[in-house]
Amino acid sequence: MKKGLFITFEGADGCGKTTQMKLLAEYLEKNSIPTVITREPGGKGLGEKVREILLNYEGPVSDRCESFLFLADRAQNIDIIVKPAVEAGKIVLCDRHIDSTVAYQGYGRGLDIERINMLNNIATNGKKPDLTFVFDIDVETSMKRVGSEKDRMESAGIEFHNRVRKGYLELAKQEPQRIKVLDATKSIEDIHKEVVGIYNSIKNNIKFTDY
Repeated sequence: MKKGLFITFEGADGCGKTTQMKLLAEYLEKNSIPTVITREPGGKGLGEKVREILLNYEGPVSDRCESFLFLADRAQNIDIIVKPAVEAGKIVLCDRHIDSTVAYQGYGRGLDIERINMLNNIATNGKKPDLTFVFDIDVETSMKRVGSEKDRMESAGIEFHNRVRKGYLELAKQEPQRIKVLDATKSIEDIHKEVVGIYNSIKNNIKFTDY
């Protein structure tokens, strides 16, 4: 059986990545392509409990603890949701994955990126997505879209989020074959067309993730 694909959606809060993930899922399903949607943190089951802690815990959380919680959620998501679906020939669409940890905890929090990459490799058993979309947007627009009710990560401040954006763009430079950057200030319809166009142009040339 032909293995499926693992596609991730990345970017700042308010960039529209979740909307674009759902639109691609609808497109795939209309074309009779088996599709699974998940997210990090917060994949179905245990991940939902981890997400609640990460985004809404009111006490102090150390930067290293924050990173390990994301990584624990990631290992659970890969082993329980992503791997079985890909091996069954399905396309898995994931809202955030390894690049979020590098961008947010590495570039944003200032933790050692080499260590984060090492820990990401442990959490994913050394696997990376087949394709990653990064929806790029300036921080001011991002924060306006988020609104006044912000979770713990969204409330980290302008300088933090500028570092996160820089991190995403740097990652895209390092891995241009995997990571595709799209202008998130365009209309939802135009961005969706670009996502579908990129998917269709490279789907047959992707080196499938082998679990």
